[in-house]
Amino acid sequence: MSPPRILLCGDVLGRLNQLYKRVVSVNKSAGPFDALLCVGQFFPDSTEQLDEFMDYVEGRSVIPLSTYFIGDYGVGAAKVLLASSRDSGNQGFKMDGLKICANLHWLKGSGKFTLQGLSLAYLSGRRSSDGLQFGTYTQDDVDVLRAIAEEPGVIDLFLTNEWPTGVTNRAATLDIPPGVSDPFGSDSTVSELVVEIKPRYHIAGTKGVFYAREPYSNVDAVHVTRFLGLGSVGNKEKQKFIHAISPIPSSTMSAAEISMKPPNTTLSPYTLTERKAEASDSAKRSSNSVSESQYWRYDVSQKRQKYGTADGNKLCFKFTSSGSCPRGEKCNFHHDMDAREQSQRGVCFDFLNKGKCERGPDCSFKHSLQNEVDSQSGKRRSGNAGTNRSKECWFCLSSPNIESHLIVSVGESFYCALAKGHLVPDHILIVPVEHFPNTLSLGPEFETEINRLQNCLRKYFKSQGKEVVFFEWVSKRSTHANLQAVPIPTSRAHVVQNIFDMAAEKLGFKFVASKSDAPGEGRKSLRTHFDSNRSFFYAELPECVTLSHVIEETEIFPAQFGREVLAGLLNMADKADWRNCTHSKEEETKMAEEFKIRFENFDPNK
Repeated sequence: MSPPRILLCGDVLGRLNQLYKRVVSVNKSAGPFDALLCVGQFFPDSTEQLDEFMDYVEGRSVIPLSTYFIGDYGVGAAKVLLASSRDSGNQGFKMDGLKICANLHWLKGSGKFTLQGLSLAYLSGRRSSDGLQFGTYTQDDVDVLRAIAEEPGVIDLFLTNEWPTGVTNRAATLDIPPGVSDPFGSDSTVSELVVEIKPRYHIAGTKGVFYAREPYSNVDAVHVTRFLGLGSVGNKEKQKFIHAISPIPSSTMSAAEISMKPPNTTLSPYTLTERKAEASDSAKRSSNSVSESQYWRYDVSQKRQKYGTADGNKLCFKFTSSGSCPRGEKCNFHHDMDAREQSQRGVCFDFLNKGKCERGPDCSFKHSLQNEVDSQSGKRRSGNAGTNRSKECWFCLSSPNIESHLIVSVGESFYCALAKGHLVPDHILIVPVEHFPNTLSLGPEFETEINRLQNCLRKYFKSQGKEVVFFEWVSKRSTHANLQAVPIPTSRAHVVQNIFDMAAEKLGFKFVASKSDAPGEGRKSLRTHFDSNRSFFYAELPECVTLSHVIEETEIFPAQFGREVLAGLLNMADKADWRNCTHSKEEETKMAEEFKIRFENFDPNK
């Protein structure tokens, strides 16, 4: 399959006739192209172009190629964008573009989405303290991108309106036309984001010149970044305003391909800026140890961060979505652990932040707070359980939302299922049939069945030449328990405890470790000391070693901690988030059937 073909454009300034005339010509001679991405001011800079611009918006002129823009300022911007924002199809929390008209999409605020297989991130608007409704970005928008930077995977394209400070090679000769503003960067915030995001391509406008910088290497990343600055449409200085690229999506590239460096690769222009930022902000990620970074992607040097000072009741998107915020106590928005827990249970961020979501029933997230669960009975304390709980829960065996094609074994009180977005092919979940929040607070009869399942899985993995790690993250606000089983190569079993300990140290705590004489004894000890009013994480390792940690109320603890540690152990950092590892239903069904055949002789429920 050939890589996508993308056209890039600088400031359009409302000159859509000239832009699309050029697009049609290029598409005919060198196309076909898949999309057009516009940076810099998209709307007219005077009323003279407004009629021409509105011809396209109102459908009298045709837009020939799917177009995405971030320059949401200029004459007519407020009217057009306000009308678009009120459209029912554009309401709610969206990152993949708000539709203005056929083939024209506004990338609002900041975000990340996939376009033609490419991972695309963007920051719309310009830096400003005026608080305008359109045309400027906010600290929330910046925090969204910082959360995205923490996610596994590589960003292929990063779009900004303004150039970052320090991107140019000052030794290079640039043909800067008279009257054109100094192109040597303008926005330090963009520079900071580029350092964190590390995109393969960074595209910007607003400076009126075309500039293709030599590729530069990134700190703590194997791939290079290419910066492209683009001129404005119809500029008198004949600066190039449209440019074509055809990058292979990073998600399909091998490690060797993505780490390939061209002969003209330079050092990062932001190295000095990054070092200065690291010295002044202890929450920045560390690059002191390459060997450690391959195992653990968190480096919270502030140990256990406290809540930041709130800007009214506005929530920090980064903290709510990822559980950490590099700004720490300096963040202007609220670090609310309850909101974080609600977000993990599928509650809409707009609902949590504003009390409502304009998208209404079209939103795929929940618009009500998910109540706590009684750890002993499995019933909601509000008394609102019953049918609604089973319908909403992904894991209840009676739920219409359960993905039953992943189930590989069903017992009296527990069933086993392939993990959705599994870390490795035989990644298994042990799940209670009924709606229980954890496996440690259940009665002895439940524990007997769990021990039998675990022992059968150990024997199965042993036959495959592997050991197995079991882990469970127990939040006091958990809804439905799942005990995860991840096989690891026998050759890595001797280092797994060290890797867990190193990850704990990065987050500022130490595991309580114990070694028992037989499998199952570790769980028995945990059950004796378990407090259902506290959040808790534990892992059962090979050689009957158990690690446990009681999570403090104000402690930031990643929900996918166990998976991320094992992803590092297996050198699969890109699979730390299950959402990056999803398969089609047909593929999942096939994998489940193949596992059942391999597991048949070990399955205690046969």
